[in-house]
Amino acid sequence: MNFHGERILVIGANGQLGTELVEALAGRYGEAAVLACDVSPSSKTDYQGPYKQLDVLDKDRLFEIMKQGQFTQVYHLAALLSARGEQQRDYAWKLNMEGLFHVLDGALQFSVGRVFWPSSIAAFGPTTPRHQTPQHTIMEPTTVYGISKQAGEQWCSYYCQKMGVDVRSLRYPGLIGYKSLPGGGTTDYAVDIYHKALTEGKYACFLKKDTYLPMMYMPDALKATLDLMHADGSRIKIRTSYNLGGMSFSPEEVAQSIRKEIPDFSISYEPDFRQSIADSWPASIDDSKAQQDWDWKAEFDLDAMTRDMLKQLGPRYKKQ
Repeated sequence: MNFHGERILVIGANGQLGTELVEALAGRYGEAAVLACDVSPSSKTDYQGPYKQLDVLDKDRLFEIMKQGQFTQVYHLAALLSARGEQQRDYAWKLNMEGLFHVLDGALQFSVGRVFWPSSIAAFGPTTPRHQTPQHTIMEPTTVYGISKQAGEQWCSYYCQKMGVDVRSLRYPGLIGYKSLPGGGTTDYAVDIYHKALTEGKYACFLKKDTYLPMMYMPDALKATLDLMHADGSRIKIRTSYNLGGMSFSPEEVAQSIRKEIPDFSISYEPDFRQSIADSWPASIDDSKAQQDWDWKAEFDLDAMTRDMLKQLGPRYKKQ
């Protein structure tokens, strides 16, 4: 596929994924080709390219930006995550669903070439097989976030099949990165724990020690996203959302991995309401369909991620 002359819109650019995706896209296409948008009045990243304030619920403003930009790719990342979504149910549903409709309708009206929308392991539920969760399986989510993701998958498929919008999606596991702080998700302990290891030498975890969840280091998540969006459309066989696996681990295993670098690190466990959310999600993911269709393969394991997280975060705290 020829990607010369791409014009790219990233909505939700200040979030955990958006922060790094904007930089990756700018590195590939040049900053002038990437417009970052977020509800915040200014960028919270190192990205120095074009930026506009946008609330994706403001359909008129979104359509104005899309019309002016004539975008070939749109990455719609704005959402309220699992834990915060349970605390703000009405707003979570409104943001997660109406925002998606606005983007899909805009993509249809302004002939956007490709749209990316992230789903999540939250789309599964307690009745889903927990180990090596298959691509096609029962999905009965029990959180507002998960329900919105499951519904969103079906709408993405609908817009693709019925209206010809080239929507592509990944069911992300928990994402771990060093460039942004935790954003209100149940898997965010696996980000916060590295910060606390460096600043306090200890961490109080809101999940039980043996709670296994699928996780992925941000460089792998970025690679998967760009690989999917740059694959020829004929290779994209699944238009709901692809399972995406990286690694699976428990809080105790993260602590053990950190102790290889910081021997005195300690962890305690204080499970809260997020434990029941975690218990409803898969422990590991079968992503063989992504491997078959567009050659997906993760590169980082837990210890490699731990070494890199501490290496990248270390200088930040030494300056303080």
